[in-house]
Amino acid sequence: MPSNLILFNKPFRVLSQFSAEGDKATLARYIDIPEFYPAGRLDFDSEGLLLLTNQGALQHVIASPDFKLPKTYWVQVEGNISDEALEKLRQGVELKDGVTKPAEAEHMKEPDIWDRVPPVRHRENIPTSWLSLQIREGKNRQVRRMTAAVGFPTLRLIRYAIGPYTLENTEVGQWKHIEPTDNLLKEVIQFEAQRQRKTASPNRRRPSEKKQQRPQGNKVSHGEGMARRKPSPKPTSRPRRK
Repeated sequence: MPSNLILFNKPFRVLSQFSAEGDKATLARYIDIPEFYPAGRLDFDSEGLLLLTNQGALQHVIASPDFKLPKTYWVQVEGNISDEALEKLRQGVELKDGVTKPAEAEHMKEPDIWDRVPPVRHRENIPTSWLSLQIREGKNRQVRRMTAAVGFPTLRLIRYAIGPYTLENTEVGQWKHIEPTDNLLKEVIQFEAQRQRKTASPNRRRPSEKKQQRPQGNKVSHGEGMARRKPSPKPTSRPRRK
């Protein structure tokens, strides 16, 4: 039986959705399996690993930053990225929507990968370099904003890994069924159990409890009601002056 998890190597300029949007390419061009949806997103102008599933709980666990699945990116930037810039990425950089969490950032050689269509525009007088960047967050266009914040704009962005899953042996535009790891299944079980506890709503009162009368008398019982007061006498009316 095929598994409920798919690994896809998304090409450049493909939307991470099946529904049409103008003349842009979508996942429907590459994947023809009903009821599978992306677990998270990958930008239109980014490439690489995208996971899809037909299980809601599994989709939530993979996509949510709360479960801290690390995401590893191969990033081509404009200029020779410095050790100082890498250190800033490791410590966290300030963006408009807050400071990023510390990342793992390292120099890397240009990877032996597919050609991008269209290719990255090169400038003869400006070199480029590559880095590996691992984050555990999901801010909008985060990697691009991080490298720009340290002075090295992103030219090409490839997501290589999500947790234990990588692009190894998966050509661009290709997909395959994969099995959820034991740790991932454990996270799904814990998430479903937590959701069931919330659905149970233990703080709700039973109908019989709602009908119980409050304590009578002049005492206040644990703040459940105000003490009853004797009706105050009506003020005596004074004769009006003419």
